[in-house]
Amino acid sequence: LQRKLGASDRAMVGEYLESVREIERRIQQMEGQDFSDFDLPEAPVGVPNDFDEHLDLMFDMMASAYQADLTRVLTFMMAKEVSMRSYNNLGIPDAFHPLSHHQENPEKMARLARVQTYHTQKFAEFVRKLADMPDGDGSMLDHSIILFGSNMSNSDKHNNDPLPSAVLGGGCGRIKGGQHLAYPQDTPHANLILTLLQRAGLPVDSHGDSTGAFAEI
Repeated sequence: LQRKLGASDRAMVGEYLESVREIERRIQQMEGQDFSDFDLPEAPVGVPNDFDEHLDLMFDMMASAYQADLTRVLTFMMAKEVSMRSYNNLGIPDAFHPLSHHQENPEKMARLARVQTYHTQKFAEFVRKLADMPDGDGSMLDHSIILFGSNMSNSDKHNNDPLPSAVLGGGCGRIKGGQHLAYPQDTPHANLILTLLQRAGLPVDSHGDSTGAFAEI
């Protein structure tokens, strides 16, 4: 295969294979961990103890899957519903879910913001990787549509409106980026999903309780 490829394609294939080998090495390191002192009968072998490393591995595998065109669709949840994970790597011993019910306590809100900033920074590293990944006449990010956000607006009150969301990627020229948009109260979130489905080329006219697509995106 290498003999049939041009110089730029050979470099691209080489980078992809090296990234796969690096992921494999890291997974093998995780599999080699000594769990003899832990009572984890249901824990899948190979999952890192370090949550930071776990996120890095997941995002790297997703980027490699895109690069190899193994899939065109990915979903990933960094913090599950009612998560009791603490973030000692950030100096925050509080469990995430109790912290989300901050009762307007400034100190709790500040700690919650640090956790959410951490999630966003890890996601940004993934986006940066896609931006640096050549793909046809642009980058993988240029040819992707990514939705990042949460299911809560004010988690203390379980509000989901207004719901902040970030749309990233060029969508092969179909996404208008570089803007901040605000819509009226109670605008269905399904309108955004419908918009992204249409920008991805799906022939759909409605989704859930949608009332129409957003022309501005």
